[in-house]
Amino acid sequence: MGTPDPQRSSQQQPHLRGAHRRPRRPAADRRSFPATWRALDELAASGARVSVRVADLDSGEALLSGDDHRTLPIAGLGVVPLLVETAAAFEDGRLDPLEIVDRQQLPAVGVAGVWQHLKAPALPLADLAVLAAATGDALAANALLERVGLPAVRARLESLGLEHTALMDGFRNERGPDDAPQVALGTARELAGLFASLVNAQAVSPGVSAQVSEWLSLNVDLTLVASATGLDPFAHEDDAHGLLFVNKTGRGDGIRSEAGVLAGPRAGVAYALLVAFDDLSIAHRLRVHEAFRTLGVELMEYVY
Repeated sequence: MGTPDPQRSSQQQPHLRGAHRRPRRPAADRRSFPATWRALDELAASGARVSVRVADLDSGEALLSGDDHRTLPIAGLGVVPLLVETAAAFEDGRLDPLEIVDRQQLPAVGVAGVWQHLKAPALPLADLAVLAAATGDALAANALLERVGLPAVRARLESLGLEHTALMDGFRNERGPDDAPQVALGTARELAGLFASLVNAQAVSPGVSAQVSEWLSLNVDLTLVASATGLDPFAHEDDAHGLLFVNKTGRGDGIRSEAGVLAGPRAGVAYALLVAFDDLSIAHRLRVHEAFRTLGVELMEYVY
């Protein structure tokens, strides 16, 4: 793990859809995230692999970094580059957002999501993107991946300069010896940077950035870092207290990951925290979850 590096942020806060920026009052008390640092050191001492980065949303300067170059499995967080390529394909006309996909044409997967429980057997691609972003729907993500293709996602990651982040496979109920061992891999540095570029309207194009940010703003999983925000999981795009928040989580056996953007009246940050651990008991899992929540508390203190 590295050492935290508190820096001053500038005085601009991005609007979610990248349309304009609003003034941010100067930040007085700059924090170095001491409780987060202790929690992550304890996880690392217990054998967990940890990668973390918190960066100023405007300057990109690191406020907290520890092994942020380290590549770790990220599970469903790997859907984000798939959403970027999907939005790009919608924008340039390679895909029709209203193209209907029949789930009966897809291999069954029951690891996460709601589409498998819905009566509607077919949905348009645009709705599948919403399900993948908002509920981590594995079947919807697989449908998008089938239409977009892994080579296109990999090319998009390369064009974005993400050398150590990869979507390797779709979601499966079981992984055999001929399957990729993980859905996706990534580093905290690259994932925090990707979220910053989305909110700052710099990923592919302003339109693509806005579309992906809008999809991700619907994410209902606010149980890790986001648990400290007090936001409504089902309606948090327009917060009454001026809190801007976009995130995506990833979960798997021994995997917890989250990346996002959090901005308040005083500051804005892009963050990513990735943890790979021995999921031996509920206690092991809850200790990891508590580290995410500790980061959330200190991020809220920083932006407010």
